[in-house]
Amino acid sequence: MTIEDFQAGFDEEPGYLDYARVGPLSRSVLEESTAFGLVLERARHGSMDAFGEQDARMRAAASAVTGFPADHVVFQPNTSTGLMHAMFGLTGTVLLSPDEFPTLPIAAVRAQEALHVVQPAWLETDHGKITPARIRDQLEHNVAAVAVSLVDARTGYLVDLDGIRQVIGDRLLIVDAIQGFGVVDAPWEVADVIATGGQKWCRAGWGTGLLALSDRALERLTPVFSGFSGTEEAEPWGHVPPPAPSARAYRVSNPDPIAQARFAAALEEIAATGAGAISAAVAERVSRVIELADEFAIPVVSSRGEQERAGIVVFEPLAEQVTLLTASLHNHGLTATTRLGTVRLSVHAATSTETLEMLRAAFVSYSTAASY
Repeated sequence: MTIEDFQAGFDEEPGYLDYARVGPLSRSVLEESTAFGLVLERARHGSMDAFGEQDARMRAAASAVTGFPADHVVFQPNTSTGLMHAMFGLTGTVLLSPDEFPTLPIAAVRAQEALHVVQPAWLETDHGKITPARIRDQLEHNVAAVAVSLVDARTGYLVDLDGIRQVIGDRLLIVDAIQGFGVVDAPWEVADVIATGGQKWCRAGWGTGLLALSDRALERLTPVFSGFSGTEEAEPWGHVPPPAPSARAYRVSNPDPIAQARFAAALEEIAATGAGAISAAVAERVSRVIELADEFAIPVVSSRGEQERAGIVVFEPLAEQVTLLTASLHNHGLTATTRLGTVRLSVHAATSTETLEMLRAAFVSYSTAASY
């Protein structure tokens, strides 16, 4: 699939710049959801078998994107559930920043409170950036795992997974990948745990996600929340077998096959297009957004270097002008996120020239009003 074919699957209205919150469904995902919805509606004889095929399909598609074997991947309803599995399965100290998206620190603390076998160690960052050097300086001998976000939801900063792997040795590397999965050409092979959802950059809708585990993670993590479908038996009546030795152990119940079909369709397109091509298209559009901000002297506080950014651009105008910038974007039909005194735009591979022209018009209005 060419990048042009991939971009043709974007059907949202011009002005959408909020993929870091939720991505509008791709055409193929919507078609998949509709088709399986009709199958479930009619329930024709023999048609229901297709639902049972979606788990293997989704895991195969995830394997093609991440490079992890299919039996090292398990479907999850969202990123947070996957990270809860990882944190509750840990034994020892986990090094992470308290300023990560709340999912990570809350999961670590809840696991500590409930099981008393994992201990959070709070990482001091470099002005919000998690760098290999900062991790190296704070890496005590008792640290069993390091947990990071691939892309910071507030700053757009893209971590150096390779560099982190080099400094942590054979400790577990847990990655909350939600803000870059699907648009970052990441070295997934250096991670031990990848938790992500499909509702943002993958455009697969809510209720989709995965947990991918390395051999090291499968060996060291305990599948605390492992339900009846997490065993090697289809229905273990009358006895309680151990969890499966694969990632399947991290299933609580049977997954939603229509959600799996949606996620599979999205992952198949990403694999067919190539992460490199998608990442390059995103990078080009992010550069254009930054150039527009510079033209109108709007302070960009997210990373500018291509090695430290993904699809997020963050502005931090004067405190008294945040509302003005937000209103200018809204009045010109642009969807964005305002949070904690900053305005966040998130750009995908098919963000159109029309959308960028709308952004320019919004900046003109903002600049004119701010000058009075």
